[in-house]
Amino acid sequence: MSKKIIGLVKLALNAGKATPAPPIGPALGQYGANIVMFCKEYNARTGDQLGLVIPVEITIYDDRSYSFILKTPPASVLLARAAGVSKGSGSPNIDKIGIISSSELREIAIAKLPDLNTKSVTQAVKIIAGTAKSMGLQIENS
Repeated sequence: MSKKIIGLVKLALNAGKATPAPPIGPALGQYGANIVMFCKEYNARTGDQLGLVIPVEITIYDDRSYSFILKTPPASVLLARAAGVSKGSGSPNIDKIGIISSSELREIAIAKLPDLNTKSVTQAVKIIAGTAKSMGLQIENS
């Protein structure tokens, strides 16, 4: 017999730096899940990706146990890291803040492919290119 699911929590946390403080504590505490154990497990699994934001989906069961799935970092974080900028442009149509090569764009698209709503690398590149454009990044053909 399978366990009954009582909650599904989605959070975006810094890799290797999860603490029981908000937003984790209140999100898991309302279901009675072990917050400290989750933080230890999350930090252990994401310790090699320090500096990135790693989204996580936590499924909480009726016996207060949980399981979680790590997602890929947001495209904007990967693009900003590749372009060497801290954040996107406030007015992307006017102020261009950086340049990213098409090969870097393709690498990011391949990395994000499991979390995108397509199986085609070509379509994934277009999705990531749209994010880059909305951040104020120019795409350099190489």
